[in-house]
Amino acid sequence: MPKSRLASRHKVLRDALPIATVALAKALIGLTLVRRNAQGVTAGRIVEVEAYLHGDPAAHSFRGLTARNAALFGEPHRAYVYFIYGNHWCFNVTAETDGLPGGVLIRALEPLDGLDLMRARRGVEAVAELCRGPGRLCRAMGIDGRLNGRNLLAGREIYLGPAVAPAVRLGSSARVGIARARQRRLRFYESGSPFVSGPRSLSAL
Repeated sequence: MPKSRLASRHKVLRDALPIATVALAKALIGLTLVRRNAQGVTAGRIVEVEAYLHGDPAAHSFRGLTARNAALFGEPHRAYVYFIYGNHWCFNVTAETDGLPGGVLIRALEPLDGLDLMRARRGVEAVAELCRGPGRLCRAMGIDGRLNGRNLLAGREIYLGPAVAPAVRLGSSARVGIARARQRRLRFYESGSPFVSGPRSLSAL
């Protein structure tokens, strides 16, 4: 497993990331997500995402601007964090230009730093299970609604760091767990990664 402590001290430069939703989704694979709070530092390498586009029936922005989804209509490269099923937080990176909604759901991480803290938060030991799935990774990383709207390129509490190791091969599939526009191939993942979530048949693991 690659080490990320050096990489976790640095942030991705704004010019290094696209703002178009699909391009951003693909570019996020391999980057690190770093979370710092009073409990300590946790970090993981992004291995699976889903893109949600402007005008997408499955996107939270589809019915227009609300207090809940306002971050999606703001600047790109910010956190959009929402609560789902009364039990889980989900973390997204905003895309597109200010006023045009787009977002990338982070579905899975390869844990890199703070594994003991992740285990304590999740109550599981297996590294591969710590951050497989959007709700699990938010619990493991200590991500909740207080981080909604945070700048992911300039913040300290949560930010995107450079790639520790680039994706060996990028795969794509239909998105997971949605009813509308479910066949659109807007889920992107590192092919062969044991940390990817969702049905194995989708990822050809």
